[in-house]
Amino acid sequence: MYRIIKIGMDVHSTNYTLCAMEPTIGAEDRVFGEIQVAPDYKEVILFIESLKLKLGLKNDYSIECGYEAGCLGYTIYHRLTGAGIKCVILAPTTMLTPQGQRIKTDKRDAHLIAQCLCYGGYHPVYIPTGEDDAVKEYVRMRDDHKLALKKMKQQVNAFVLRHGHQYAGTKWTIKHVTWLNKLELDPMYRETLNEYMTSYEEQEAKIERYDKRIEEISAEARYQENAKKLVCFLGIRTHTALSLIVETGDFTRFAKGNTYAAFLGWHPENTPVPKA
Repeated sequence: MYRIIKIGMDVHSTNYTLCAMEPTIGAEDRVFGEIQVAPDYKEVILFIESLKLKLGLKNDYSIECGYEAGCLGYTIYHRLTGAGIKCVILAPTTMLTPQGQRIKTDKRDAHLIAQCLCYGGYHPVYIPTGEDDAVKEYVRMRDDHKLALKKMKQQVNAFVLRHGHQYAGTKWTIKHVTWLNKLELDPMYRETLNEYMTSYEEQEAKIERYDKRIEEISAEARYQENAKKLVCFLGIRTHTALSLIVETGDFTRFAKGNTYAAFLGWHPENTPVPKA
């Protein structure tokens, strides 16, 4: 008899909780094992091997694992599939959950994920290629530095304001930076501002280098065509275009504009997108 086994995994940085289940019709869930293991994909493989021995599975079986999308990203997926084990990542908002108040525990969550795998109560998350994921992390790193630069500017503005100086024009232009560098302050205050400005210049140089690299990546064959199309839209530059490409992955999975807007966090999915 051909056996189908689904393994729900509630994964955290400190542990994995596993629940092995077989789909049934008109009967209670058939659970073969529930266990909490160390946060290592090799522990999942060991659990599967022990399950195969327990059930006497040889060639007439199918085993699939699944876990909710979260902070652990695609690492577990890639390691399990690399070991020849089927795995999916479930989109949390699409999972069928019990009505009413839900009491969350690791064991119950693993059981729920196993049920979703057994009976199809979920949509899988799109898995980007390794190249796309690497580029995505690079773009996110650049954005983190951009946020750090914004905070640094705020710190400089607050510093000079606290000491009685306020610039009347547009801030962070060449004139503004020149004004900051020539501002007359007491020696210790001047030294403090100099350190701020040195950090500012270093951060600006970093972001300029990152943006140049992003331009180079966008010109590569696998991104060039889509990047050129996206930069045709007003307000979209190369950095934003590449970010949309690697964050979205497969654009064809979004049938409507409001679905895509909801994915980006720009608009509720069940609300029509207003026309421009």
